[in-house]
Order: sequence, then C-alpha cells, then structure tokens
Amino acid sequence: MKVPASCHRQRGVAVIIALLLTTLAITIVASLFWQQQVQVRSIENQRLQLQMQWVLRGALDWAGLILREDARHSSVDDLTEPWAVPLAETRLDQYVDDGTADTDATAATLSGSISDAQARYNLTNLCPNGTINPVEVAAFEQLLNNAHLDPALAQATADEMAAAQKTPVTNAENPGNQTGTLPMNLTQVDDLLAVPGFTPEILGKIKDFVIFLPRATPVNVNTAPAEVLAARIDGLTLADATALVSSRNTASFRFISDFTERLPGNSLSVSNLEASVMTNYFLVNGKARINRANLDVQALVERNGTITKLIWIREY
Repeated sequence: MKVPASCHRQRGVAVIIALLLTTLAITIVASLFWQQQVQVRSIENQRLQLQMQWVLRGALDWAGLILREDARHSSVDDLTEPWAVPLAETRLDQYVDDGTADTDATAATLSGSISDAQARYNLTNLCPNGTINPVEVAAFEQLLNNAHLDPALAQATADEMAAAQKTPVTNAENPGNQTGTLPMNLTQVDDLLAVPGFTPEILGKIKDFVIFLPRATPVNVNTAPAEVLAARIDGLTLADATALVSSRNTASFRFISDFTERLPGNSLSVSNLEASVMTNYFLVNGKARINRANLDVQALVERNGTITKLIWIREY
C-alpha cells in the first residue's frame, strides 16, 4: 500500500521537532550544570578568600606580639632584632594535627616580613599642620636629587599637601559652589601621582624610600638606607652615608650621640626631630596561599611602648 507523500512530510516534521526539543533540553541541562559549577566555584573562592583573610589577620596579631615583646626588652630598634627576620613561605599544616587537618589547611602557606616604616623618609614632615617646612622640603629635594629626579617635585608635593589641609573657600555670591578644584589628600605613596610632574616611572624609583605616616617622625638611623640618610642629614654625602650603613652592620647606634660621633667631620649636626634610634611605626607584609588562591596584604602598625595599634591595612 502506497503511503501518501503528506504522511512522509508529517513524519519528517515530527522527527525534526523531536530533535529540536532534544537539543533544547540538552542545552538547558548543560546551562544549568554550568551555572551550578559557576556558583559552586564562586562560593568556594569566597570561602578561600575568607580563610586567607583570617590567616593574615592572625599573622598581623602575631606581628603585634613580636613588636610588643621587642619593646619590653629593648629601647633601640635595629636590623638584628627578631622582628626584622622575615618569615619564609611556611606550610600551615606543620602546626595542624595530622588527624584533624583538612585539605585546605594542608595546602595553605604563609610568608611575610616586618620592616621599619621610619627607615623611609616621612612625607608628612613636609607639611604636618598645614604649614610647609622648608627644611623638610630641602630634605626631600635631596632625596629626589640623589635618585636623579627633578627636585622641584618636593615643593610641588608640599604645595599639594598644604592645599589639601586648607578649608575650601566658598563663593560669597553662591555659597553652594566652591571655587577652584579641591586637591587630593595625600595619605598613600601612590597618591603622589596626583601631584603635577609625578609619573609611574618616577614613583617607581622612590616608592621604597618614602612613606606617609600619621604624624611627623624622625628617621631611624639604625634601619634607614644610605639614600634616606644622605637626604635626611644636611651635608651628608651619599658615599659617607653608605659608609655609615656599613659600620652599623658591625655595631648599631645605641644613642644619637653614637651616630653623630661617626659622622664625617665636625660640621654636621643632627637633631632629635631628624633622627632617632627607635621606631614607632612598622610595615607588616604578608602573603597567604591556599590551593590556587593568593592574597597579599600590607599593614601599618603603630607601637607606643608595649601597645600596638593597626593604622591601616591594604589587600592586593
């Protein structure tokens, strides 16, 4: 019996519809599985991020303990003390009982270091109370000059800081509008890019030698590099500063008088506002790694006697 052509067409259409529905169903199921995997991975990443944050918070607490213990036993800070010893990458499972350790703990590592923030030139000294200090501008100029950079950037930085600390002036005719553009408040070294003349290349050359601290501070002569010492001490050459750094590796400066006695010649003088043998501010750097996730933090810690306080923390 001959089947009509219309029946063949109907069967063909039915087959095509069935294939389309099957393809659509497979696509929907695959999409659901993919969305589920994305959600699971997102939750897992959030969990790993939270775990790393807790690990690094614990590391900051441990750093604070080290600094407080150091203050109890010494009034001088130098690079031979325990706080100056970096922590190499350490597996956290070394401190977890094998019977209770989970897979995240056994894959977690922590590394970090504590450095003296007052080993750097404190840019807050330029304009601590809204008034530019010419002596400090000259010191920053010398630091820029030693790095073969434009010394005029020192005055530009001081001007920007002074402008930021002034109360904005309002237009008397239209109090709702402020005259001029408000300058940026400089609190981090990267903020120097807001100062006219600074570029990422220039910042890269000096960022390890400068810092913004909450208040004006002296430089610690036991930890400062030669570039900072040569800028801080008026009349001290970079070569002589390098020699001082070499000599302190043998015997650190216990008092400022020890430092001044080793200065070349008799014409150089140092005040307690410029130099010190102790530190109140430290930078804590930490890196946590759990499986494929990494987290780096840097924190500024203030120490007054045996009391420590977290000033700021940055994750990157």
